[in-house]
Amino acid sequence: MSTLIKTIEKSRLSVKTQTLAAIAAIIGAVAVPQLFHAIGAVSGLGTALGETFLPMHLPIILAGLLAGPYAGAITGLLGPIVSFLMIGMPSSLMLPFMMLELCTYGALSGLLRNAKMPNIAKVLTAQIGGRLIRAAAILIAVYLLKNDNIKIAVIWKSIIAGLPGLLLQWSLLPLLMYRIENHKKV
Repeated sequence: MSTLIKTIEKSRLSVKTQTLAAIAAIIGAVAVPQLFHAIGAVSGLGTALGETFLPMHLPIILAGLLAGPYAGAITGLLGPIVSFLMIGMPSSLMLPFMMLELCTYGALSGLLRNAKMPNIAKVLTAQIGGRLIRAAAILIAVYLLKNDNIKIAVIWKSIIAGLPGLLLQWSLLPLLMYRIENHKKV
């Protein structure tokens, strides 16, 4: 925990700290969704819990908020790839779109790391940016690249299905950041 406190207090982080944060977040980006998928398997919901609660997003955005844009962006790019190679999720069809979306989440939350604004606003800004990039990539794939395997409706379907996950991020991430930022004050 003291490492996290030091991370918050420094405006510039060492490459070693950023690398360690990215590695930890990549591990989280693989492990946290597996908890949701395990619960989904036991409950008979399958992967629906992952699609609903967006658990891979949590460690990516947190990496950006704690370690900056480079660690966040790298985590966002590599987290889905490592998960796909190890677990087979996300699907190969959605992998490039998730990579772009999560890279944007990590980069934007990292760029806002030292911004004088509430953490909820940082999370929301990263979410909007990531979703816009994902939507743009899907539109490009469908209309410019003539990809017949993906439908435009997936944009709205994923937003609606992921609303509980967005709410989870709005509540959990600012709470975690508050606890980390105020750890020494207590």
